Amino acid sequence: MPTVAPLDLEGHCVAAVFLGDVPHFALADGAIHRLDNGHKTVQANDGLLAAFHDSANDRLITGGEDGKVFAVKAGGEAAEVANAGKKWITSVAAGPQGAIAYATGKTAFVRFADDKTREFAHPRSVEGLAFSPKGMRFGVARYNGATLHFPAAEGKPVELEWAGAHTGITFSPDGAFLVTTMQENALHGWKLADGKHMRMSGYPGKVKSLSWSVKGKWLASSGAPAAIVWPFSGKDGPMGKAPLELGTRGNTMVTCVACHPSQDVVAIGYEDGMVIAARFADAKEVLLRRQGKGAITSMMWDKEERRIAFGSAAGDCGVVDITA
Repeated sequence: MPTVAPLDLEGHCVAAVFLGDVPHFALADGAIHRLDNGHKTVQANDGLLAAFHDSANDRLITGGEDGKVFAVKAGGEAAEVANAGKKWITSVAAGPQGAIAYATGKTAFVRFADDKTREFAHPRSVEGLAFSPKGMRFGVARYNGATLHFPAAEGKPVELEWAGAHTGITFSPDGAFLVTTMQENALHGWKLADGKHMRMSGYPGKVKSLSWSVKGKWLASSGAPAAIVWPFSGKDGPMGKAPLELGTRGNTMVTCVACHPSQDVVAIGYEDGMVIAARFADAKEVLLRRQGKGAITSMMWDKEERRIAFGSAAGDCGVVDITA
């Protein structure tokens, strides 16, 4: 039976991640808590709005109401890496070669490892940011679609249009597909080679959490009383194929998903704080954590694939050890 080491904090957990092998929990007040031979805390932003785990550089990028972007490393070092003055930082992302992106209002910025920064203005507010895993390219989720920029080169961006408000964005691990979450209860995708559209609708709620499986063959999503897992192994992605529905629980909504680093398994967090793991092949489930306080808002597996850090909207955080 998995064991849970709880960490009861006050406030909304924006990100639960492992830096090195140490679990870190970033709360909405900007405090970053970690379980590192005891409970330790470092203050980053004054009011945290966005966080992104930069796996390539083993750091957490955070942005907030204070207009600052921080890079937090294992051991609690929090260094300011960008500043937008009095404007709120609403989205952050990390990309290749140490680049980071951040957004405030209608403007997205890319800061390169050499501290040079480029600015990208948009007609409407920037809602989400993501770097492509292939090459120096990043995507912006916006009203009526997405925009792809090549920040290291001159030239016009690529505009991908689809009516509606797009709130979040992710590239598939092979860089072939781009998927956005929408204000309506749906996902929208584009096949980047030819701009073909992919509609993924029918969710009873908004999709707030997405996670790609190892090698990007599947995309797990929240927004229903089960984890909805779309197949992306074919050349046209999920078009014409039904998704898997894993971990179905009556009327209890899935609020967070986190795919296993090497196996076709997904950790599923619910609005009542429960966490289970489910296998794609046969939908077999294992209970990882019973109900708790608040909806699960963030989860991450460690590199050894034996622990999961989790956080909730009520600060009910902790680490599940699945080998115990």
